[in-house]
Amino acid sequence: MISLQPLQRADLGLLAAWLAEPLVARWWAVDPGEVEARYGPSIDGTDPTALYLGLTDGEPFGFVQVYRFADEPSYVAELAPVHPVPAGALSIDYLVGTAGHRGRGLGAGLVRAAVQRGFADHPDAQDVVVPVHAENRASWRALEAAGFTRVAEGELEPDNPADTRAHVVYRRHRPQPSG
Repeated sequence: MISLQPLQRADLGLLAAWLAEPLVARWWAVDPGEVEARYGPSIDGTDPTALYLGLTDGEPFGFVQVYRFADEPSYVAELAPVHPVPAGALSIDYLVGTAGHRGRGLGAGLVRAAVQRGFADHPDAQDVVVPVHAENRASWRALEAAGFTRVAEGELEPDNPADTRAHVVYRRHRPQPSG
């Protein structure tokens, strides 16, 4: 069972440790020493990005942030030539913190939980759009396992300056009510 718990200041040490882990650091260009400055505003409510720890059976294993593209206009402009962002769309960024938690389907579960939470918190949002570096196969496999469809490929600014600009873009529509 995967659940989400809002990130708190007491969790920043754990997040910093995960961000320092080599496979996470490979894809997340966040200096672990800058975790407070980067995530503190969201914890305080001055930044609208929602931050969560992913838990499995009560144990923290991952991190996810959920945000509206409307709050990131420069990102919308950058992404538009590759894949136009639908009005009201959300995005997520996610990580599985330790090697012992990888390869067990937890990444896909974290993505599913974040999408469900994002749609619940933003009833007007109809889509979640997630650009991923083309070489980050584990990330785009998690998206596919969570019901996302690849909708575009193109060049975007990488998080890690050592990477190429090659990205893939995934999209998931809000499920329609059955009935």
